[in-house]
Amino acid sequence: MPTLNQIIFWFFAFTAVASGIVMITRQKPMQSAIAFLVTLLSLAGLYLLLDAQFVAILQIIIYAGAILVLILFVIMLLHSHSGEGSTSKVPLQRPVAILLSLILFGGSIYLFASTDFGVASTPPSDMGTAQNVGHTLFDKFILPFEVASILLLTGLIGAVVLAKREREDSSNDAH
Repeated sequence: MPTLNQIIFWFFAFTAVASGIVMITRQKPMQSAIAFLVTLLSLAGLYLLLDAQFVAILQIIIYAGAILVLILFVIMLLHSHSGEGSTSKVPLQRPVAILLSLILFGGSIYLFASTDFGVASTPPSDMGTAQNVGHTLFDKFILPFEVASILLLTGLIGAVVLAKREREDSSNDAH
């Protein structure tokens, strides 16, 4: 008989995988964004099961909050004049996407089959705490952290500049 933790794990795991599939199969960007939100929340639930409360809260605040809002702003910005979704496709887009998906799926199956899940070491007692995450982030990963911050800031500034330029062009066309 499965334990409560196993049932909760399988619920979050199934929800994350199913919403991830929904996210990449929808043609409307807003539906994909909602599925992305469900995926992020499911991952936060999995982090909670691993006793990584700090990482789960960061998952919700940073990804489900800030990054998803940024993505929604970009979707609204890009589709403000063109309507929802685009009908133009790159030639051979679907076959290449299916091929790459099969390669990724095959690699995942290979990694899953070659991993020994029976011999699992116990995680450190301070795994997922604010102190441990802070030390790891600012000791080992400070450069990637700062590069990601600069990239996000650059993308945000670029989106604002493009939106302002587009608004000025559309107001000039109206006159």
